[in-house]
Amino acid sequence: MRTVGLKVLKNKLSEYVRIASQGEPVLISDHDHVVAELLPPSSSRAREVADVLLADLVRKGIVSPAILPPSGRPKVPPRDSTLAEVLNELDADRADK
Repeated sequence: MRTVGLKVLKNKLSEYVRIASQGEPVLISDHDHVVAELLPPSSSRAREVADVLLADLVRKGIVSPAILPPSGRPKVPPRDSTLAEVLNELDADRADK
């Protein structure tokens, strides 16, 4: 475990973040008092920032996770029409108005 003062941490932040990301905790001190600790993410933490933020919102009760049907994701219906056919049908519907 390493200890670093705020002033040194400010000047060499990327170095200490790299050290923490490799698994070594870094204690951050201010006038010989520990004020924070820089730790690597836990193994259960999501790797993507968006996933971490979403999980935090769910934990705080701000959002609710989607409930999927028991069979999993809904199946996408097959495409029966081409883009040209859909556009022609759309033009026809607009002409009626």
